[in-house]
Amino acid sequence: MKNIFSKTISNSLKTAIFGTLLVFSSCKKDEPIPALVLPTTYNNATFVANTTTQTNVVNQLVALTNEAKKGRNLINSMTKANLDNLFTTGTPSLASLATTYYKSKIEGTNGFFDEITKASNNLYVPAAPTGTSQGGVYGTGSSAYLFDENGLEMEQMIEKGLFGAVLYKHATDLIAGNITESTSDQILAILGGTPSFANSGSTNVAVEIRDRGMANYAARRDKNDGNGYYSQMKTQFIKLQTAVKAGANYNKERDEALAEIKILWEKVNASTIINYCHAVISTLSATTVTDNQKAAALHAYGECVGFVHGFRTISQSQKKITDGQIDEVLVLLNAPYNGIPTSYKFVTDAVNELPKLTQIITKLQVIYGFSAQEVEDFKSNWVTIQNR
Repeated sequence: MKNIFSKTISNSLKTAIFGTLLVFSSCKKDEPIPALVLPTTYNNATFVANTTTQTNVVNQLVALTNEAKKGRNLINSMTKANLDNLFTTGTPSLASLATTYYKSKIEGTNGFFDEITKASNNLYVPAAPTGTSQGGVYGTGSSAYLFDENGLEMEQMIEKGLFGAVLYKHATDLIAGNITESTSDQILAILGGTPSFANSGSTNVAVEIRDRGMANYAARRDKNDGNGYYSQMKTQFIKLQTAVKAGANYNKERDEALAEIKILWEKVNASTIINYCHAVISTLSATTVTDNQKAAALHAYGECVGFVHGFRTISQSQKKITDGQIDEVLVLLNAPYNGIPTSYKFVTDAVNELPKLTQIITKLQVIYGFSAQEVEDFKSNWVTIQNR
C-alpha cells in the first residue's frame, strides 16, 4: 500500500508541475512583442567589411563615367575598347549586374559606347542630322559637352542610366534575396551613402563620408529639415538594421523599411528628373540664349533621359512606375527607347518642344503623388543653397 500511495503522490506531483509549466508557457506566448525601439544613429561597426562588393561597383561606375567625360574635351578621341573594359572588368562587373535590356543598349551595335566614340574629337551644332553627322562637342569651357548627331549626351545615358540599371537593380536583387544583418549595409553602400548620413555630396564634407550616386541626389532634394527624402531614408535604414538584428519577430518592420527605401529611391530619381526639366525650361525659354546655355540645357535634358531610361525593364514588383509610363516619358523627351532621338529639337524649336517637359513634370507628379509645393521645391539644389 505504501508503494502504491507513494507512486500516486509522485504522479500527482508530476502532473501539477507539468500543468504549471504549461500555464507559464502559455502566458509567455501570449505576451505582446515589444515595439521596435530605434536608435538615433546607424551602427557602422560592420559597414566596411560588409560592403566591399558594393563599394567596388560604385567605384567602377565612377571610373567608367570619368572615361566618358574625357570626350567633353575636343582633343580627346574616345575608344570603345576602353569603355568596354571598364564596363566588363570587376567581380562583379557593371555588365554582369546590369539589366539585360540596358546592357544591350550600351554594348550593342550603334549603342551608347559606339555613339560616344564616333562623336568624340568632333564639333557639334544642334540641328537635324545629315547622313554624315557623327555629333561632337558643343559649348566651351565648363559648358562643353559631347553629344551624338541627334543631340543626346551619351555620357548621361551611360552614367545616369546605370544609376537605375545597375545600382537600383542591384539593390532590388539584394532585397529579393536572403535578408541578413549585412543587407542594410550593402543597400546603403550601393545607394552611395555611408553610416554617417552626411546629407551632402559636396567637397564641404570629408571624402570618406561624402554621398555619391543616388545618395548625392537625395541630399540635393532634401531641405535638411528632417522631413526630406534623404532624412526619411536615414530613418528607414536605421529601422531596417535594427529590425533585422532584433530577429524574426520584427520581419514586418523589416519589410516596411525595405519597401520605404525602394519608393524613396524612386522618388529621388523622379524628383531629380523634374529638377532637370525645370532647368531646361528655365534656360531655353529665355529671350536670348547663348551657345553655352544651350549646351548646358541639352546636358540637363540628357540627365532626364538617362535617369528615366535606366529603370526600364526592372521588375514591376520592385518599382512603382511602369515600363509603359517610362516609354511615355521617353517619347515626350524625343528619345523613344525603340527609335531615333530628336533631342536637338529642344534647342532648335524650343517654343513647341518645351511644353513636353511640363507634361513630364505633371505625369511624374501624378505617379508619385508629389504635392505642388514639392514640385516647386524640386527646382532647387538644397546642398548648394545651404552650402553644406
